[in-house]
Amino acid sequence: MKRCVYIHIPFCESICSYCDFCKMFYNEKIVNSYLCILEKEIKKKYQNDFIKSIYIGGGSPTCLSIEQLKKLFSIIKIFKKEPNMSFTIEGNFENITEEKLALFKENNVNRLSFGIESIDEKNLAFLERNNDLTKIRKIINLAKELSFDINVDLMYALPTEDMATLNKDLDFIESLNIEHCSTYSLIIEDHTKLKIKNTKNISEDLDFLMYQNICKRMQKNGYIHYEISNFCKEGHQSIHNLCYWKNEEYYGFGLGASSYLSMKRMTNTKSINNYLKENFADYEEILSLDDEIDYEIILNLRLKEGLSLTNFFQKYGLELKEVFNYEPLLSDDLIVLEKDRLFISEEKWYISNEIIRRFLEGRVKWLKQ
Repeated sequence: MKRCVYIHIPFCESICSYCDFCKMFYNEKIVNSYLCILEKEIKKKYQNDFIKSIYIGGGSPTCLSIEQLKKLFSIIKIFKKEPNMSFTIEGNFENITEEKLALFKENNVNRLSFGIESIDEKNLAFLERNNDLTKIRKIINLAKELSFDINVDLMYALPTEDMATLNKDLDFIESLNIEHCSTYSLIIEDHTKLKIKNTKNISEDLDFLMYQNICKRMQKNGYIHYEISNFCKEGHQSIHNLCYWKNEEYYGFGLGASSYLSMKRMTNTKSINNYLKENFADYEEILSLDDEIDYEIILNLRLKEGLSLTNFFQKYGLELKEVFNYEPLLSDDLIVLEKDRLFISEEKWYISNEIIRRFLEGRVKWLKQ
């Protein structure tokens, strides 16, 4: 079996107002201790199978020093890597350097993901981020020269934003001519600065108009809208994220990281003190066959290609129509069946959560094994 690997580096030089991921301020001593424990966790849990994707996220992995990054790369040499494995590291323009890019290349990283979010000053102040457009262009151009695939993140539907501001952000991203863009409508999560300040979301109507605008602009510029929130040039889908959306198995190592292995979903502790004591586990869910199939539906229907009926049968030994009555959704034009593929048409993606809820409510057979 081929699996994917996510490694969480929770350290940052600054904390963004919207972030609810496991994170803390960079501290050299704690980072060094963390990397030692991370190595122990990987050696304890890795099952010696082949890995088709590695994603190092955070936090801000690029806030680590050169020596700490070298230590991290030495740790992950344990993995048996598939030829042409996708290897992504998240980068922050404030702390990435030409030397770090060269180190990534030397260690077979082939994809970089940068959180631009916005270039508008009001948006950046709201998000508590800084963006130097000159440095962004410099780093992107250096990364292109080294043949990295590049993703950038765009955040929209901010209270400080209007359509003109969003278009300015889209103009800038389009000018970079990169391979992939992930877009995120602002969600005000618990335990974030925005939540503490009682920040309110914009109207659903404006959110929808912004989403439509993004879709039209990205497709006009040659990007394939292959997942609800993701756009790519031909052949440049995120291999790692496809692992999640296709309900495939993956390891999660590091603080707060999640794993899905052998019918179990597991989450690591979010306590740095517990983690450094090697008390890794926080939560474990043993899935029933019903749970497993629900995840299969929820995740695959995020994709433009949708759910393969043949793959579903090969995976579970069941016809999808044996488990769910989805005819009413077909009749209401909320889902589409074309040959082997069952999918939500792109113009309905904005209401995909409601469609998926109705799909799951159409269960006619409970399996429970």
